[in-house]
Amino acid sequence: MPSIFSRIIAGEIPCYKVAEDERYFAFLDISPVAKGHTLVVPKHEEDYIFDLEEDVLAGLTLFARKVARALEKAVPCRRVGVAVMGLEVPHVHIHLVPINKESDMNFFKEKLSLSSQEMSDIANSIASRFGR
Repeated sequence: MPSIFSRIIAGEIPCYKVAEDERYFAFLDISPVAKGHTLVVPKHEEDYIFDLEEDVLAGLTLFARKVARALEKAVPCRRVGVAVMGLEVPHVHIHLVPINKESDMNFFKEKLSLSSQEMSDIANSIASRFGR
């Protein structure tokens, strides 16, 4: 059965898309730890990041870098934090989180509750800066 991320990529489940190319997809996390919290995934479903082919892993990292550059222009922050845990969804994903201090990446704190308009505005702001 396809992962929830594969279903998002296929358009079966709506998302706040930030960026996409032929191999990778980026969208806002619906339970963000910070405004702009973005997930970057390969379109090919693989459970564990270190099981990816080397070229796919390298490409994912470079795509995530482009998304992070757009994210830091769209959401005021000192840095974009990066995390890969991969236990909650069996599909490789990189978390990109705008941070001003290390504790901003605490995945156990209460998640933000943003309106769909706020989510759309953030996604559009990041998307408009992608590739610049």
